Amino acid sequence: GTCKDREIMRSDPHKLVEGAFVVGTAMSARAAYIYIRGEFINERHALQKAVDEAYAAGLLGKNACGSGIDFDVYVHFGAGAYICGEETALIESLEGKQGKPRLKPPFPANIGLYGCPTTVTNVETVAVCPTILRRGPEWFAGFGRKNNAGTKLFCISGHVNNPVTVEEEMSIPLKELLEKHCGGVIGGWDNLLGVIPGGSSVPVLPKDICSDVLMDFDALKDVSSGLGTAAVIVMNKSTDIVEAISRLSYFYKHESCGQCTPCREGTGWLWKILKRMEKGNAKVEEIDMLWEITKQIEGHTICALGDAAAWPVQGLVRHFRPELERRINEFNSGQSATATATAAAA
Repeated sequence: GTCKDREIMRSDPHKLVEGAFVVGTAMSARAAYIYIRGEFINERHALQKAVDEAYAAGLLGKNACGSGIDFDVYVHFGAGAYICGEETALIESLEGKQGKPRLKPPFPANIGLYGCPTTVTNVETVAVCPTILRRGPEWFAGFGRKNNAGTKLFCISGHVNNPVTVEEEMSIPLKELLEKHCGGVIGGWDNLLGVIPGGSSVPVLPKDICSDVLMDFDALKDVSSGLGTAAVIVMNKSTDIVEAISRLSYFYKHESCGQCTPCREGTGWLWKILKRMEKGNAKVEEIDMLWEITKQIEGHTICALGDAAAWPVQGLVRHFRPELERRINEFNSGQSATATATAAAA
């Protein structure tokens, strides 16, 4: 569901290049590496063109911008591994190794790329820095509410009339965000089933919570979810919520690097149980087993991919347990009826 960085690289790559120079200069860095996932072919070409133009104009390289500072920007193409979004796995990949997260400490700020102090940060964060410097920090802090100030890129997909990536102020109500920029939920607000508010790794929220929740870090934390990447995935009542979360579980199982036993084994267990639960082929007791597995994964891995695999399942159990129980009971009732009919025929 996350596509905000892709929009920046595709539509306004010069802003990212400028931001990289500004941020790098502020921390006395001499080079920036922009790591692009393997599937983003067009974005890579657009960004590389912007970098080449900056070099040609004297804005990068020796005496960049006439500042007396030498600064280089390199565009690196990944191979499509989701795990390389984790900062130390990204560094490993840049160094030509397998993209597997490192144990911390040492942290990248001390020992990072090629053993040098390194700051790994997000495209959106870097790209907004020049605008903040031009307009001033007071302007940026004037959006949102206390401790949740600023603007955010919300990429809204799923069952809305007009999927969009839009920059909005923090703390905007979720319902207002969808109706203002997306034309609302397909079938109307009453047809809403649930929303994943921050990308596939955060817990889903049911309609009754979505009606009033604000889109910021504190408000979503208070309802046991999170803002994450602000990738809003909207699901109306045509969605099979169990199948949807099952697909997310398969994704995290597939993308696990396999270093940590809780993640390597636990993600597979979650997916296999959920796959059976799509049809109700399970026992009610297995719902609690799902929850227990997520708690054994969460917080017990080197990186946050384990947490990302656990949280969507926790959201499903927390808010849609009646749906899981209904499917299980209907399936088992059908099995019992079939068995009775077979016995009677015999």
